[in-house]
Amino acid sequence: MSVAFNTLKLDKPMLDNLNDLGFSAMTPIQAESLPPILENRDVIAQAKTGSGKTAAFGIGLLTKLKVKEFRVQSLVLCPTRELADQVAKELRRLARATHNVKILTLTGGMPYGPQLGSLKHGAHIIVGTPGRVLKHLDKKNLSLEFLDTLVLDEADRMLDMGFSEEITELISHAPTKRQTLLFSATYPKEILTLSSNIQKDAVDIKTISHDSKVLIDEYFYEVPEEEKNETVLRLLAKHNPQIAMVFTNTKRNADIIATALQDHKIDALAIHGDLEQIDRTDVLTQFSNHSCSVLVATDVAARGIDIKDMPMVINYELPRDRDVYTHRIGRTGRAGEKGVACTLYDDYESEEALDYQTDTTINANYKELKDAYEFEMHPKNKTLVIDGGKKDKIRAGDLLGALTGDAGIEGKYIGKIDIYDRQAYVAIDKAYIDKAHKNLKRGNIKGRSFRVGVLK
Repeated sequence: MSVAFNTLKLDKPMLDNLNDLGFSAMTPIQAESLPPILENRDVIAQAKTGSGKTAAFGIGLLTKLKVKEFRVQSLVLCPTRELADQVAKELRRLARATHNVKILTLTGGMPYGPQLGSLKHGAHIIVGTPGRVLKHLDKKNLSLEFLDTLVLDEADRMLDMGFSEEITELISHAPTKRQTLLFSATYPKEILTLSSNIQKDAVDIKTISHDSKVLIDEYFYEVPEEEKNETVLRLLAKHNPQIAMVFTNTKRNADIIATALQDHKIDALAIHGDLEQIDRTDVLTQFSNHSCSVLVATDVAARGIDIKDMPMVINYELPRDRDVYTHRIGRTGRAGEKGVACTLYDDYESEEALDYQTDTTINANYKELKDAYEFEMHPKNKTLVIDGGKKDKIRAGDLLGALTGDAGIEGKYIGKIDIYDRQAYVAIDKAYIDKAHKNLKRGNIKGRSFRVGVLK
């Protein structure tokens, strides 16, 4: 059922402008979030790009804007320069019916001087990336003293890119009495923690159901021990997941399986208890930022791994008990997405395998799987590792600025950024990895030189 914008308490110029722009009825995210936004409530909303969320928070902040008070009243934070430009453009369209609204964009990868000049002339609304906005705050070029509304757009992406500390520090410059709107495509625990820290009694809106029924196709294959490696390869070829996890009960098998997959041009890495902490961090970072296609793990080493959108899990052998099995396959089929779980066992375990099966389990014949001689799996990203981190005062914004500015790499080709005490990792689309590597090696991180390498 469609809901018209005229059901909201909006002034006639705004309604006329929305009509001129072709906004005939509210999208689900607009219909659910605009009423509490207009009531000045804090909102945490799950919404993807293209859902109409920009208009939702844009209409809200423009409606409460006091144009005659020429000071920063709203701040919209975005993960990338491209999204910030897109949001600013949409806000300007929405503001056409309101005279003399000044919207200023502050993003990394753009010259600092012109931004400083624009700030001296003032603005009503700032749209920017956390690193650059914080830089202007630290240098006293920007004040949030009179901020009424703070918007975090694509908050999960900002956290993925390592902006958690910048966001926390940035918010310390804002008044505690304000409206905070948080939009995120997913609801990982980090988002819920962020919401609890920066919002008050927030209205929780989910237009994408998180309570969807778990959809996992569970396959069981009785496979001779000597055929298992080939079967894993054939299963990957059959389902062709973007990434997958293979579970094994022993450290030795983890190494053997990963090597066997690598020999067949599958980008696989093993993780187990014998790895040094730095190597473990390297492996987990590469898998979580899509620089590794298959992670082969023991159960102990896999604790704490929480990867979104895991399409496939393979049990190389039966786990030690039913709880472990449930935990393993529960890594796929999340948030309404379909998942595949394949379990291999040999003939000595056939009776035990029955304990793990249900009425919906699919017992399949491994011999019917097609050959996978030409099948390969390569990740979309590669990972840069920088020998500098929090202790060296490196922030995600510094790395993003160096890559989008000096290197000229668009933000959409830059993935997850992880910063530790003495190391930082950046996922880069592999088509741009050489360009990114060469640029950072020249000493373009805050004007300083750090050792920079490419993992794998």
